[in-house]
Amino acid sequence: MAAYSDALIVLGTASILTPALRRIGISPILGYLAAGMALGPLGLGALTQTVPALKWVTISEPKTLDAIAELGIVFLLFLIGLEMTFERLNSLKRAIFLLGGSQWLVTTLVVGLIAYAFGQPAAAAIVIGACLALSSTAIVIDLLAEQNRLGTSVGRTSFAVLLAQDLAIVPLLIFIATLAAGTQSGLLLTLNTAIFQAALALVLIVLIGRVFLRPLFRLVASAHSAEIFMAAVLFVIVGTGVIAALAGLSMALGAFVAGLLLAETEYRKSIEAIVNPFKGLLLGVFFFTVGMLIDIRLLIAEPMTMIAAILGLLTLKMAILLGLVRAAGTRWPVAVETAMLLAPGGELAFVGIGAAKLGGVIASPVADFLLVTVALSMALTPLLAGLAQRLGRRLRVSEPIDPELFVRPSPQSRHAIVVGYGRVGRVVCSLLDQHKIPFIATDFDGRTVAADRRQGHQVFYGDATDPAFLDLCNIGDAAAVIITIHTPSAIERLVTTIRAIKPDIPIISRARDAEHARKLYRLGVNDAVPETIEASLQLSEAALVGVGVPTGYVIASIHEKRDVFRAELQAAAKDAGMGATHSMRPKAAE
Repeated sequence: MAAYSDALIVLGTASILTPALRRIGISPILGYLAAGMALGPLGLGALTQTVPALKWVTISEPKTLDAIAELGIVFLLFLIGLEMTFERLNSLKRAIFLLGGSQWLVTTLVVGLIAYAFGQPAAAAIVIGACLALSSTAIVIDLLAEQNRLGTSVGRTSFAVLLAQDLAIVPLLIFIATLAAGTQSGLLLTLNTAIFQAALALVLIVLIGRVFLRPLFRLVASAHSAEIFMAAVLFVIVGTGVIAALAGLSMALGAFVAGLLLAETEYRKSIEAIVNPFKGLLLGVFFFTVGMLIDIRLLIAEPMTMIAAILGLLTLKMAILLGLVRAAGTRWPVAVETAMLLAPGGELAFVGIGAAKLGGVIASPVADFLLVTVALSMALTPLLAGLAQRLGRRLRVSEPIDPELFVRPSPQSRHAIVVGYGRVGRVVCSLLDQHKIPFIATDFDGRTVAADRRQGHQVFYGDATDPAFLDLCNIGDAAAVIITIHTPSAIERLVTTIRAIKPDIPIISRARDAEHARKLYRLGVNDAVPETIEASLQLSEAALVGVGVPTGYVIASIHEKRDVFRAELQAAAKDAGMGATHSMRPKAAE
C-alpha cells in the first residue's frame, strides 16, 4: 500500500507543479527538488510518528522510487543519443577526451587535495574530488534542449565535457568497489579487467545493434501497431541498459549507445515522439528522489559552512573550466557560459558518494554533508544558466568584430546560393567553380568565415533565414539555393523563409534521412538528398564496380535507383492523410 501512496504523491507533484511552474517561467526541476525535500523522509516524513496523518502526503518507502528514478537518466541519455550520429560524435572526440577528460582529472586532483588538507584520508579525498568534479547531464542537457541550443558552440562543448564525465563514472565506481573490498594490491588488475569488460560490452551493443535493430523495427512497423512499436522501443532502451549494467557500465551509457544506433535509421522521429513523455515523468521522479536526500537540518545547523562549501565548489569548478575551455581555443562568451553551466554538481555524484558511504570509504557524516552540497548546487543550475546567457550576450557585444565579417557579396545573376560552408558546402562550391557556375557561399559561424576568408575562400557571413541577408545575396536573380547545413530544424526554417520570398526558385537540400526528406518535400524543396540513402547508393556503386560490373552499367543503375527513391519520397510527401502510425510503415526508400 505504501508503494501506491508514494506513486500517487509523485504523480500529483508532476501534474500540479509542472504546469504551474512552467506558467510562471520557473524550471520544473526546482519544483521536484523542493517537493522531494519537503515530502521526503528528511522533511515532513520525519514527523509521521508525531503526526500520523502526514504519512498520506509524505514518502514512506523512498527505496521504491530508486529504480524508477534511474530510468529517467536512462531515457534522457537515450534521447541524447537519438540526436547524435557517429559522424557527429567522431567530430567531438577531441573535445570529449582532451577537454572533458582534462576537466575531470584536474578538478578531481584539486578538490581531492583540498579534501585531504581538511583531514580526509587519501582514498576518501580522491573519491570526493572525483564525485564533485561531475556535472548534471540531466539538467544541463534539458535546459539546452529547451532553448534549442544543443547544436551551438556552448551546447557542443558542454555535451563533450558531460559525456567524458559519464564515461569517467565507470572507472570511478570500480575504484570505489575495490577500496570497499580492501583489495588494494590488485587495484590495477581489477581496473584493467573491468575496463576490458566495459569495452567488450559496448562493442557487443554496437554489433548487435548494427545487425538487428533496423530489421527489428522494420518487422515491428509492419504490424502497423503503435502499442507494439512502443513495446519494441522500451525493450531496446532497457535491454541495452541492462547489458551495459551487467558489464559494470551505467545503464544510461548503454541506452546512449542504443540511441546513437537508432539515430542512423528512418525511425528516429517516431521513436523520439514515443520516448519524450516517459522521459519527462521519469526525470521528474529522479529529481524528486534527489530532493529527498537534502537534509534541511544540516543547512539549518551549519548554514555558513554549507554556503561556503557551495560557493567554494562553484567558484573552483568555474575557474578550472574557464581556463581549460579557453586553452582549447574557445571564445570568451562560450567559455564563460560553459563554465557557469557545468560548475554545479551532478546526479552521478549521488551514485558515487552513496557507494563510497555504503562501502565505508567516506564517513557517513561527511557523505551526508556532500550529498546536500551537491543537491543544493544542482538546484542553482537554472539560475546560473540564465545568468550565463545574459553574461555571454554582453561579452559578445563587447568583443571586437572581425572586419572580414562585414564584407558583402558582389551583385550577381543566375547564380547559386550555397548555405553552409562546412565539409559538404566546400565540395559543392568546388564543383560549381569547376563547371564555371557563379555562386555565393554563406555561413553563420563567424570564426570559421573569418578564417576561411583569410585563406582566400569566397564565403560570406550571414543568417540565411533573414530575408534582408537573402536580399543582399540577390535571391531575386538567383538560379537556385543549395542547402548543405546539417541541423534539421534550421534547414526547415530556411526552406520556409525562402519559399515565402521566392516561391518558384529551385531548392536543393541536404536531408538527414528518408523521413526528413519527406518533410522537406512537403515544405517545398525541389530535391532532398538524404544522407542515409546516398551513403547506401555510394556503397552499392563501389561494391558493384568491385565485383566486376562495368562502370557504365553501374552508374546508370545507381542513377535509376536514385530516381526511384526520389519519386517515392515525393509521392509520400504528397500523401496528406499520412498519420503517425502510417509514418512507421517501412517505405522502399528506407
